[in-house]
Amino acid sequence: MVQGTRDELLGRLAEAVGSVTVAHPTRVAVDGPPAAGKTTLADELAVVLREQGRHVIRATIDDFLFPRAQRYPRGEYSAEGCYHDTHDYDALNRVLLDPLGPGGDRRFQPAVYDRTADAALSPPVTAAPADAVLVFDGVFLLRPELIDRWDLRIFVSTALERTVERAVIRECRVSTRADIERRWRERYIPSQQLYFATARPTQYADIVVHNDEPQRPGWETARQGDSEVLAAGE
Repeated sequence: MVQGTRDELLGRLAEAVGSVTVAHPTRVAVDGPPAAGKTTLADELAVVLREQGRHVIRATIDDFLFPRAQRYPRGEYSAEGCYHDTHDYDALNRVLLDPLGPGGDRRFQPAVYDRTADAALSPPVTAAPADAVLVFDGVFLLRPELIDRWDLRIFVSTALERTVERAVIRECRVSTRADIERRWRERYIPSQQLYFATARPTQYADIVVHNDEPQRPGWETARQGDSEVLAAGE
């Protein structure tokens, strides 16, 4: 594992994006547990790529949720429900990943759902240049329904207990500590353990970022088994 500064990590990731040679937009997954820091990392990577002159499409799995009425058939705290019932992968592939992929027409929509309003979205269809980069963050991105849609796969690894601490800080204005901890310990952390057991995401990651210390991250470019990453999170 290499350890360095935040800027060094971002430079390495931008270099990895630049090394992808495809005839269509480069589709980059930034996967990881909730509160691992993947959204922040994806935002920072997008800035660096734009500074390098790349056309960046920035999107997130949070804009491809099913409506709330459909997301909890197994209960609000179900880990299985979190993994199986939350995201509309058919829509994600249809309006974004496939149009930007091999044989696609590069005409895409970046979202289908407004989480705040709990309402469907239909933003204008946009045409992407062939050398564009899609930087897409979210949970469960390396699962079977999506794994072959990515041209670069980044997994942000953080000790799962640390994600609870970060979530409490991040969400304390909208939820009580007890509610946040219950959601993480009953739904989000077990759903990640289910994900590791069934999809083995770090086996498919091109780069694993160790983000326990965001200003002093570590990273590995060789694909590895996920037992070590998950063990570090338990």
